[in-house]
Amino acid sequence: MRMRIVYAILISVWTILLVRIYYLSIKSNEYYEEIAQNNAIKTELIAPVRGQVFDIKGNPLAVNRLGFSVSLKPHLRKDDKTLKDEIEALASTFTDLNSTKLIKNYLKSDSPYNQEFVEVVEFIDYDAMLPHFAKLSLRPNLLIKPASKRHYPYDYLASHVIGYVGRANQKDIQTDELTKLTNYTGRSGIERFYNSVLQGASGERKTKVTALNQEIEEIYYKGATSQNIKLTLDLELQKFVTEAFGKDAGAVVVMSLKDGAILAAGSFPEYNLNPFVTGISQKEWDEIIKDLDKPFTNKLVNALYPPGSVVKMAMGMAFFNSGKIDPTTKIMCDPYFELGGRKFRNWKNYGYENMTIVEAIKESCDTYFYRGAYKVGIDDISPVLEKFGFGVKSGIDLPNEYIGVVPSKEWKRTKTKEPWYQGDTLNTSIGQGSFLVTPVQVARDTAIFATGLDVTPHFLHSIDENVTKWEVRDILSDKEKANLAYVRKGMYQTANIFGGTGFRALSSANIRLGAKTGTAQVVGISQTDKNRINENDMKYYERSHAWITTYGPVEEPAFVVTAMVEHGGHGGSAAGPIVAKIYNKLIELGYIDKKYLKKK
Repeated sequence: MRMRIVYAILISVWTILLVRIYYLSIKSNEYYEEIAQNNAIKTELIAPVRGQVFDIKGNPLAVNRLGFSVSLKPHLRKDDKTLKDEIEALASTFTDLNSTKLIKNYLKSDSPYNQEFVEVVEFIDYDAMLPHFAKLSLRPNLLIKPASKRHYPYDYLASHVIGYVGRANQKDIQTDELTKLTNYTGRSGIERFYNSVLQGASGERKTKVTALNQEIEEIYYKGATSQNIKLTLDLELQKFVTEAFGKDAGAVVVMSLKDGAILAAGSFPEYNLNPFVTGISQKEWDEIIKDLDKPFTNKLVNALYPPGSVVKMAMGMAFFNSGKIDPTTKIMCDPYFELGGRKFRNWKNYGYENMTIVEAIKESCDTYFYRGAYKVGIDDISPVLEKFGFGVKSGIDLPNEYIGVVPSKEWKRTKTKEPWYQGDTLNTSIGQGSFLVTPVQVARDTAIFATGLDVTPHFLHSIDENVTKWEVRDILSDKEKANLAYVRKGMYQTANIFGGTGFRALSSANIRLGAKTGTAQVVGISQTDKNRINENDMKYYERSHAWITTYGPVEEPAFVVTAMVEHGGHGGSAAGPIVAKIYNKLIELGYIDKKYLKKK
């Protein structure tokens, strides 16, 4: 019995030993072989070259300049003389490089655990490097690699639309790891809105290396990819719009009624995009920020203005939808409407005349809208204003679009904790008080009146030749569609009949237009002032903003052109001539058929 126990123990021990030997020699070999293989194979991610941006005719708006980056071999801090020699070789070859700064950058990025070359010069232009490439490539401590740098060929042109790229920070990297490879990300405009498209996807390269990280062979390669985009902008028209606007501050939108494509748009003044790619100085930044005309603000979507009288078309539709006023109802137009001891003035000293919506729009009679709004009430007005594009996002493909403010009882109660007054309703009726909009919202609103259809304002035409389809929506009831005719008649008379507020300003347009002018007060007028002070006698930054929004040709509406000149005074006289020039340019470029030309 004892021998059996001894034999059993011996057999068990030998079995355990054999199993262990099998595991160490066979099974573990697979595990350690995998580790060894991973240690011998180096995986390198390849940064994509950012996609380029073109206008509708293929002209480049944002491109990549070709050049080279320069890196130094790691661990040169141990050999101070070699490090200084390599840095001096670079600084003496490219005189704009600062050797002290290069050494500082190297020491900051080098690490005892790092086996990769350390980048010290991010970008040297292709033409600058080419004469020295062969000589520098012979230096074993230097690594010269192809690189690219974002470039905007037209500097200031359409700067708020195109936007710019900037260096990626830690927050960017946490949000999108690809920026760790590219080092850059879209900061504003189209560059930011379509960043994921333009940025692309990384590639991958696998190589066999020795224990000293020396490459033996390439075993796998997948190239990085990116996509180009084409915008609806027309470069020639964009240049013309910029020149026509001149040195004033404000905004312009030129939009197709077919689907909301924007052919030209400007927020003025503009700024040079290129310095932002690598970073600007604190002095340059302070100059931009302190400029009272706010060149860094995208006024198309990121600035809010009282709309003034350009809201009167939507206001008229709110009157009609209420059932309390119809398009043929005549309302008194006189010098002022008195409420609670306060006189709500007309924009000019009228006589006493009963008007329908047609005449009220043509002559922009404020007291017509005061009386109409007083009768209808804000509860029936605010929802219609939102339906026509105010107080909601337009959906434009620019980042951080503001929604503006459509005043209402609920909004005021939430915002100010104060009750709603009838005076608030009257101010809202002429686009003043708390009413705030963006120029793009006004353009979208005008498009609805021009065609009866709602479009999404946009800049994207296609991604790598794949054309994007944009929805056109039928949002109006049959009653609203029938009432459009009266509003359009008023807009027609505004631009084409003597006495219309846009008649003189738009007379140089070679086609007939539908229009509405607007003068939005920046400062209030005291009740003790019997007459409104002349805009030209006011300090510049106290003058009213000048609006004009139009569509044309009236026979077959194809385009909306909306312009707003900050502190321009009266809408028609300040913004009208700019708009007339733009329509004439659209005709010249073939966007509008010459069969619609006015007969002389």
